[in-house]
Amino acid sequence: MNTTRTEIGPLTEDPASGLRYRLRKAETATVPVARLLLLHGVGSNETSLAPVATRIDPRVEVLLVQGPLTFGPGQHGFFEVSFAGGAPAINAGQAERSRQQLIAFIRALHAQDGAQPARTVIAGFSQGGILSASVGLSAPADVAGFAVLSGRILPEIEPQLAPREALAGLSAFIAHGEFDNKLPVAWAERADRWLDALGVPRQSRRYPIGHELNADVVADFQQWLAGVLFPV
Repeated sequence: MNTTRTEIGPLTEDPASGLRYRLRKAETATVPVARLLLLHGVGSNETSLAPVATRIDPRVEVLLVQGPLTFGPGQHGFFEVSFAGGAPAINAGQAERSRQQLIAFIRALHAQDGAQPARTVIAGFSQGGILSASVGLSAPADVAGFAVLSGRILPEIEPQLAPREALAGLSAFIAHGEFDNKLPVAWAERADRWLDALGVPRQSRRYPIGHELNADVVADFQQWLAGVLFPV
């Protein structure tokens, strides 16, 4: 695979959703045929997944999305979360607002595409993966698949779930470290069970790492992504 394209553009704001992002354009087409949205973890920013973006197939348009909440210089997120009680406690209103913004962003991109919207996947690390699952499971008509990299599926998303028959066309990728001390691997096991119950086709992988990404995670994600964006 050609992975030489590394140019990532400046921070830009989408007027439809208010979200800010950086763009790595697709190399071979004025109108992209495939698109990937990458979402960072809490307290980080859109540049944290740039090394992943530069390894994605150059036919794919990649958007590095910045979380709408600011927690400090260069520190952003999609919702506030506390681990004070042991289990993560979230600001559900913020999570729902971010979900709606992401769906609005994807639909605006599809509107720009014209008659043939780019086949789209949303993926992210930690909190970014959480939001990716929330978008995919609530708006499966807008994405072909979602990936949760060291994240979880929010129980709070249940009222927003799309009908089972609509979810059958999705693809999901669940990757998690066996030694994750931030979001224990039990969250990935719960995600697997829930997706199976919903009838969502999935691939799941476990790695001998903590709350992080490594080359093996990225390689497996690339392989899954290629099958979703460029089905034979």
